[in-house]
Amino acid sequence: MEAGARARRPAAAASWLYGARELAGDYVALTKPRVISLLLVTTLATMFVANSSPGIGVILATMLGGYLAAGGAGAINHYLERDIDARMARTSRRPLPDGRVEPRAALLFGITLGAAAFALFALAVNMTAALLAMAGLLGYVFVYTLWLKPITTQNIVIGGAAGAMPPLVGWAAAAGHLEASAFYLFAIVFYWTPPHFWALALLIKDDYARTGIPMLPVVDGEPETRRQILLYGWLLLAITALPVIGGLFGAVYVVSAAVLDGGFLWLCLRLHRRADRRSASILFHYSLAYLALLFAAMAVDHLVK
Repeated sequence: MEAGARARRPAAAASWLYGARELAGDYVALTKPRVISLLLVTTLATMFVANSSPGIGVILATMLGGYLAAGGAGAINHYLERDIDARMARTSRRPLPDGRVEPRAALLFGITLGAAAFALFALAVNMTAALLAMAGLLGYVFVYTLWLKPITTQNIVIGGAAGAMPPLVGWAAAAGHLEASAFYLFAIVFYWTPPHFWALALLIKDDYARTGIPMLPVVDGEPETRRQILLYGWLLLAITALPVIGGLFGAVYVVSAAVLDGGFLWLCLRLHRRADRRSASILFHYSLAYLALLFAAMAVDHLVK
């Protein structure tokens, strides 16, 4: 009998560890880590544009603070949209609609991450970066999620300002203040967001239709969405030229931006002409690599100069 009890104890411990690991994974999922990884790339690259030697301590504090701020916004978003997520095939297995995390626990988790981010930025970086990080969090939660998303097809256009905050945070963290040049990088992310998001929205249009959220493909139709994607593709091309005109970047950025913009615009044109799911999927995935590589080129260009 004692042997049986001893055999059950390791099994119970293994089961507890497995459950704890699964729960930890669910809380990490609440922070939307795949989205954050791209935001942190833009933050880190901007730091090297603003200051060629920002210091490892500032870099680490900014990266952690950025993750906490964006993760807090993501967790609060999960809480606010748990009923919508339950009706969408793409999101129905998220921790809240699936019942793996309690809603109040997710909300408290998000608020705690946001508060920790502010404290870390304020104590280890600077107050300007702290306030900008909080502006991004509050903008995503209140302006985009609660206000714009339920009422207008232009939700991602206006609300995209929240997702464009990381370059400003990175600049303020590295330089200690904001400069006019920082807003070039803000504008690039701002104008990149609509075609990136609308390409995804074309792929999950039926999900949005079931929830009643007025996303552009649902309300104005797919042809208009493809037209808007192409329009923003041209606008993005123009915006990426502004830092060169302003003297911020040189040859490395010029060549990189020309190649990346050429690919982006070609895919926008292809989607406009073909109007198929494959074209939308290719544009969506290319847009992720586009932004990461463009900001990496900025950092390399500045370090070379």
